[in-house]
Amino acid sequence: MKILIVEDDARAAGALERGLKEHGFTVDVAHSGADGLAMGQAGAFDCFVMDVMLPGLDGFAVMAELRNQGITAPVMFLTARDALPDRLRGLALGGGDYLVKPFAFSELLLRLQNLLARIPESQPNSIRVGNLDVFPEQRKAYRGGKRLDLSGQEYTLLHLLIRNTGCIVTRSRIAEELWEIAFDCDPNLVDVAVRRLRRKVDDPFPEKLIQTRRGIGYVLESSNE
Repeated sequence: MKILIVEDDARAAGALERGLKEHGFTVDVAHSGADGLAMGQAGAFDCFVMDVMLPGLDGFAVMAELRNQGITAPVMFLTARDALPDRLRGLALGGGDYLVKPFAFSELLLRLQNLLARIPESQPNSIRVGNLDVFPEQRKAYRGGKRLDLSGQEYTLLHLLIRNTGCIVTRSRIAEELWEIAFDCDPNLVDVAVRRLRRKVDDPFPEKLIQTRRGIGYVLESSNE
């Protein structure tokens, strides 16, 4: 299970990170609301452990934006505020649990395990290549934490390439996927579609993921994997 801790107190965040890693979790840490939002958008986390009082965007605002973007991973809020309106606000936003500071790590761990046990099997998954993340059930894609503004056809092409990561996808297969053409088509038609996708997926980034296999087709892969 992959957890994102969003906590501006470096000492508290470090203690949580060490404890969760010791219990077998994969853990990333963000120290501000803005960083937490960017990492949450890009990382396909199973759960968020999020402080409410964060610099810039607070935990409630981060969660609201994640939910607006279709990210449904459960959130455990951490806060020094035990007022009923605050607890109700967190739960109303879809927070799975609300733990008041100070707390024992053993209690957080038990609550976190209970929270994760309630995740439905249909939880949307992502496909990651390099710093590119595609969420098939949501038809969304992010690169470097930034959402890619893709047309329906561009998303369909990207999904075809990423679900065949490391394998050559022929021009004829691309044509069948995009236009339901079951016979040879003008290869320029496919090349234009790939060129448009590259402008959004590759051009703004130093690493180019979509590679040409001359005379055959295209392959999506990262040189770092």
